[in-house]
Amino acid sequence: MTPPPPRTAKQRKQDTLHRLEHDVDAWVATAERETGVPHMVPLSFLWDGATLLMATPASSPTGRNLQATGKVRLGIGPTRDLVLIEGTVQTATESTEIPDEIGDAFAAKTGFDPRRLTSVYLYFRIHPQRLQAWREENELTGRELMRDGHWLIPD
Repeated sequence: MTPPPPRTAKQRKQDTLHRLEHDVDAWVATAERETGVPHMVPLSFLWDGATLLMATPASSPTGRNLQATGKVRLGIGPTRDLVLIEGTVQTATESTEIPDEIGDAFAAKTGFDPRRLTSVYLYFRIHPQRLQAWREENELTGRELMRDGHWLIPD
């Protein structure tokens, strides 16, 4: 099987932004602060053009790890069209305190509304610091599209 030709950096950025705007779920990898034990789960997200918003139970391993370390790694898309994000985390608020317009947008995109549940959910805002995107081996060179929270490719 011959892979498609590599995309330009500009096309990769456009494809990445499209994926962030239209995909719903990401693999979320965190680690326990004291032991370093990794934990990975799929979570839904809302992209606002600069950050990703996710929600998970406050008492879950992911919720505890995000609060304790403030670090996360996300994988979005299939292995042959991957967006990999390393980010810093800001605990936004409990689901009962989120502004209606944000909660409504999150629920509309993800089909999931933590505000309607009885367990305590927290929203987390992910600030991408490093972002890579590639499809095949021929796109490994130049896969880094964002460094230190800044896009490397102009609009």
